[in-house]
Amino acid sequence: MAGAGLTVGFATFVRAPTAAAPHASAPALISHRVAASSPKPVLAAYSTSWLDANSGPDLPIRAQSAIVVDLDSKKVVWARDPHSVRAPASLTKLITAMVAADLAPMGMEVTVPAEAAQIEPDVMGLSEGEVVTLETLFYGLFLDSGNDAAETLSRTLVPRDRFLQLMNQRAARLGMRDTHFSNPTGLDDPDLHASAYDLAVAAGELTAHYPKLAAIAATREQPIAGTAQHKAYDPYNLNKMLWTYPGATGLKTGFTDLAGGCVVVTATRDGRHLLAVVMNDDIFFTDAGKLLDYGWSVRPA
Repeated sequence: MAGAGLTVGFATFVRAPTAAAPHASAPALISHRVAASSPKPVLAAYSTSWLDANSGPDLPIRAQSAIVVDLDSKKVVWARDPHSVRAPASLTKLITAMVAADLAPMGMEVTVPAEAAQIEPDVMGLSEGEVVTLETLFYGLFLDSGNDAAETLSRTLVPRDRFLQLMNQRAARLGMRDTHFSNPTGLDDPDLHASAYDLAVAAGELTAHYPKLAAIAATREQPIAGTAQHKAYDPYNLNKMLWTYPGATGLKTGFTDLAGGCVVVTATRDGRHLLAVVMNDDIFFTDAGKLLDYGWSVRPA
């Protein structure tokens, strides 16, 4: 079956294209280790020791929940209700991308399924039957926040239910205790939730261990030429901070009726690296900038 994964013991195998079927949507047996059961949570990714000893100001932001992390020291420097459980919107796609990247290489080609091509809103413009690389899907996922890209990734590498299981296993392994995923897109669902702290953990994992994904997320625009297998695409990054905030390097925006405006922003300045998460905020870019400005003004020991 196209796109199906084969599980044997602890290893999941994905078939790569063969000479007889160079554009098959299912990837030559490449082994990828996945947990057979829910992994044990790791220790907390970020320390609050500096924040506990240095209570920050009540910054004038509208976010219902937010956090600022110094990635170099792995210390929280400011937070507002960071563990409240909320709809994460397309910030969900941080985990979607990492799970997909673990399953197959970026150059692998997959065939867009009908279910993915029909999903709305926020699409990169995929059509049923088009053959695209994972790299193309990652550009659509991060820049356009394409729900069609997310669904294609979740349906072509392993069965969708298995993909969601892997997303939740990854969250558990990272210690994301406030999080549960019920879809790969972030569209509102009663069983989909996360916290600002957990999303900061996911973002830190991506920036530290998935440099190719981080580079894609930092791209402002990426024209993709058409081929015999797919039309041309022109992913354009919805993260305005890449243009407006000096030092911004990513990472992901999100919006739904339930979640409101959300963003995870990473930034580098004078050798330092900060990360801010803003949830449920109608001026989320402005407020993310205020949080980063405060982060630069302090230096946790």
